[in-house]
Amino acid sequence: MTANSKEGPGGVGAFERRLLLAVDAKGYGRADAVTQREFQEAITRLLDAAAATAWLDRASWVTQEGGDSVFAVLPEKAYEPALIDTFMRALDAGLRAFNQNRVPHARLVLRAVVNFGSASLGANGFVGRAPVETGRILDCAALRRALEVAPDACLALAVSAAVFHDVVRGAYTTIPADEFCQVRVEEKEYEGEAWIWVPGFDIRQLDLEPGRYTTAPCVEGPETDEGDSGGVEAPRPSEGPTGPVNRSGTSLVDIDVEADKIEGTATMVRTDRLDGTIKATARIGCVTSDGTFVGADIRTTRDEK
Repeated sequence: MTANSKEGPGGVGAFERRLLLAVDAKGYGRADAVTQREFQEAITRLLDAAAATAWLDRASWVTQEGGDSVFAVLPEKAYEPALIDTFMRALDAGLRAFNQNRVPHARLVLRAVVNFGSASLGANGFVGRAPVETGRILDCAALRRALEVAPDACLALAVSAAVFHDVVRGAYTTIPADEFCQVRVEEKEYEGEAWIWVPGFDIRQLDLEPGRYTTAPCVEGPETDEGDSGGVEAPRPSEGPTGPVNRSGTSLVDIDVEADKIEGTATMVRTDRLDGTIKATARIGCVTSDGTFVGADIRTTRDEK
């Protein structure tokens, strides 16, 4: 660990809210010793270069290194938009240059997390809620999966909810908010949310959470006078019926729904009895953080004779 161990106001052992960065290499444990050494050297060099591009003084970072990983607490006045935007773009470019002409198993691919919160230096690492949260997001299934479903990606970044809303959604970066995807993080004792960005990929096309109805986030617009929906467009049936057409026999209900955005609760089919087959197709542009999309709500309580 590289750190200034001073206690008291301004020291890393004191309570302070700081900008946090964590990175970890994909597949490091499966690499041979030569490749691992190359990865370690490249991670250090690329972080240094990206920090210099973003005008972030890496010499002032307090870091904990673990071979294929780096956890860093940045100084008090570190500029958050620079770390999320310029630094990450430079890091991605550096990774792509490093990986040029390398065989697949020797490519350096990184997961990264940016967070903001209280952190201080303990006897064997950093302590506080924010370091724990950062570590859980770094290890979450959705961030790992981002690099599986985007096989040519060199970098997948996750930011905490606070960082996303304050910095990205606040339009302090050149990365649009709709290039991030909201995911659920459930790792060990931690439960929360994060927002993922994969440079060079359309996040809406990446299935980060199989089986969930989450999609890329939407930036909510101002409220309008369109009823009490705040201007939200309800799912629009593009063809076929919108519910069961026959409640007896062996019916086939074919439903096709398209919607640009869901902010409230939307249900394609709701019935208290299913006697046939439901075939449903949904094309949803996005679901906001407080939105819910349900394919079928079948509330059968007893068999009818």
